[in-house]
Amino acid sequence: MSEYYQGTGRRKESVARVRLFLGQGQIVVNNKPIESYFPRETLRQIVNQPLEATQSIGRFDIKVIAEGGGVAGQAGAVRHGIARALVSMDETLRPVLRRAGLLTRDPREKESKKYGRKRARKRFQFSKR
Repeated sequence: MSEYYQGTGRRKESVARVRLFLGQGQIVVNNKPIESYFPRETLRQIVNQPLEATQSIGRFDIKVIAEGGGVAGQAGAVRHGIARALVSMDETLRPVLRRAGLLTRDPREKESKKYGRKRARKRFQFSKR
């Protein structure tokens, strides 16, 4: 393939390496079309947010390698990666994507488990007797 623009997106435990090529608007995630990789419509909407914000749906072919985490985290990582790749292509898109909150990495992570507890905060059932 020809010249491309690159962006790395992260969310929860997921990392997505995104490449933007000029094309017809095909999105491929881990060598599968987006419809089969993200079967839920809400996840596909999350992925398309940066393209909608910059009115560039159908202008780019996007190739993604996503790893780690679950499908929701991967969708968020892909969104972050697409936004960063768009900025690397055209710096004038930065304010638009910044206002939409698409360039900020979501800092929320899983809280670690505590000893004497079931999970981070859930306790074992209390028994008085």
